[in-house]
Amino acid sequence: MLGIILALVALMFLAYRGYSILWVAPVSAIILGLTGGLNLLTMYKDTYMTGFAGYVQSWFPVFMLGAIFGHLMDYTGAAKSIAHWLTKLIGPKRAIIGIVVGCGVLTYGGISLFVVVFAMYPLALELFREANITRKLIPGAIALGSFTFTMTAIPGTPQIQNMIPTKYFGTTPTAAPIMGSVAAILMFILGVSWLTYRQKKFEAKGEFFTEPKNREGEVVDYAALPNPYLSMLPLIMVIALMNVLNSFVKAGRLEMDAVGTLIIALIAGIVLSMVLNPGKRLGFTKSVSAGAAGSMTAILNTAAAVGFGTVVKSVPGFAELTRVLLNIPGTPLISEAVAVNLLAGATGSASGGMSIALEALGGKYLEIAQATGISPEAFHRVASLASGGLDTLPHNGAVLTLLAVTGMTHKESYIDIGMTSLVLPLIASIPSILLGSLGII
Repeated sequence: MLGIILALVALMFLAYRGYSILWVAPVSAIILGLTGGLNLLTMYKDTYMTGFAGYVQSWFPVFMLGAIFGHLMDYTGAAKSIAHWLTKLIGPKRAIIGIVVGCGVLTYGGISLFVVVFAMYPLALELFREANITRKLIPGAIALGSFTFTMTAIPGTPQIQNMIPTKYFGTTPTAAPIMGSVAAILMFILGVSWLTYRQKKFEAKGEFFTEPKNREGEVVDYAALPNPYLSMLPLIMVIALMNVLNSFVKAGRLEMDAVGTLIIALIAGIVLSMVLNPGKRLGFTKSVSAGAAGSMTAILNTAAAVGFGTVVKSVPGFAELTRVLLNIPGTPLISEAVAVNLLAGATGSASGGMSIALEALGGKYLEIAQATGISPEAFHRVASLASGGLDTLPHNGAVLTLLAVTGMTHKESYIDIGMTSLVLPLIASIPSILLGSLGII
């Protein structure tokens, strides 16, 4: 147990310091091996790399196609067109809600969180300038729209954080719609309320919009953007086709898992994005290549964390850790939420932490679900929600990217990122756990 704790602390500390998890995870695994009495070479070559390679084998198509889709939506201007249309529709007086909704639509459409950050920042800058709201709130607004309800809560979202539990619980992306919808509504309302409260606090202190000192942000020619209604079609295609195919699977009319349905949906979205933008065809190959190359970093980082989790399972102290987690008082959904949150926080990754937790304990939770009568869908939704809690601690990669793109520092804006994407999701998951325990999913 002490070795597991030391290894997790090392993983979290080194990741927080900004070091690559590609070497941080194996080093942390060595600490596990030393304290657990494992043969270090065998541990790395067999145990660690088996977990690492297994994750890549299972999820690489999703990461690659998702990144390609996001790059194409960005390259064609479709993502900016949709975001601009939404923010103009909502209006500058509701700048915060406009940014949150814009990010939410893009994220729910399957676009990578990182792409959404880059696409939305120029629009956020324009809206906050017009509404005279301090730029310190831009990271919090983007985090709320991208890292919370559309990532983990709204049923049917194609984000990886909603797809991973399907592998362990035999569920579909629309699992536990009531639990997810309640959590999503709470995150949205509480998050917007917090940011509005903060806006008033800044205004009371005389803090309003100031121009960035070094305006390296992209200058967007909004008149040249494609039609927003046509731009939405690839997003709608991905969501609709994935969920239609999953309904066929559930009805026994199609033999395929949830990952397979997402792969088909993403391919359809990619093709439609190209068909709708023939004038951009000369840049398609470059965009596809950039997306494919970019996906490697994302999946290898997550796979490194999963490899570490595989080693955790192999040490003697894991049996005691399992006993402690499974014996947390109350519903086993609380145990699952704690396990996923702790590991997501330790790794600074929602998908990485959840993958470690479910790889280690998913089978146990499925057995508990079958023994207690709690629906596997409830375990799916709680795992997804929990992955979006402690993952956004200060060392999280998405948080660091968001602050870098917006030109803000942790001191200036992390309080709002932390509140909207860490504290409030934890609060919003509580009613969902209660509903799941009562069988209301």
